[in-house]
Amino acid sequence: MTTQDSSGAPKPPAKDPWDLPDVSRLTVGVLGGTGPQGRGLAYRLARAGQRVVVGSRDAARAEAAAAELGHGVEGADNAETARRSDVVIVAVPWDGHAKTLESLREELAGKLVVDCVNPLGFDKKGAYALKPEEGSAAEQAAALLPDSRVTAAFHHLSAVLLQDESIEEIDTDVMVLGEARADTDIVQALAGRIAGMRGVFAGRLRNAHQVESLVANLISVNRRYKAHAGLRATDV
Repeated sequence: MTTQDSSGAPKPPAKDPWDLPDVSRLTVGVLGGTGPQGRGLAYRLARAGQRVVVGSRDAARAEAAAAELGHGVEGADNAETARRSDVVIVAVPWDGHAKTLESLREELAGKLVVDCVNPLGFDKKGAYALKPEEGSAAEQAAALLPDSRVTAAFHHLSAVLLQDESIEEIDTDVMVLGEARADTDIVQALAGRIAGMRGVFAGRLRNAHQVESLVANLISVNRRYKAHAGLRATDV
């Protein structure tokens, strides 16, 4: 069934939100690919058949990590990783987030950047959320990378589960945020390549802070119940 706009012309039917693009030929770079979260994401995407390059400040360290991960994963320094990739996942520690992105502004120009960094602090009471001046890590990335297409995703994943080769599926949804539907569709499709995982659109970048902050709650859940909890969005 079609509807009409104010001029009387028929409007096209709404796009199916689960009609996502084929991303199988894209190269995914992972900045911070030698850390637990970066290694886990690189492993899962490569295991699903994605071409993956892991990056580090030290190329030799990245190459060693890539050899350990297998599945065709390649290693390079961060700048080369950015240049060789269509999509770049930022999985660096929060305290190095701004400096890393500032140094790679030229290499990341025109790229689809997926920020999965969670600004957190820790004290004797446990984890708590930090709020960057820009509002969130993703918004900081967007401010530092004006020539890149910045999205946010992959915040709530257990690095332990991602790296466990005995686990076939990761039972979780991935909240994906961004300004352009074409970009968030690509990130959703990448998430969906990982067995058991699904990408779900969760709003624009201005909503990234609460998504990033929720990791502090998940850490508390996991400590209390000795688990590796993720998230599921119901009724979608």
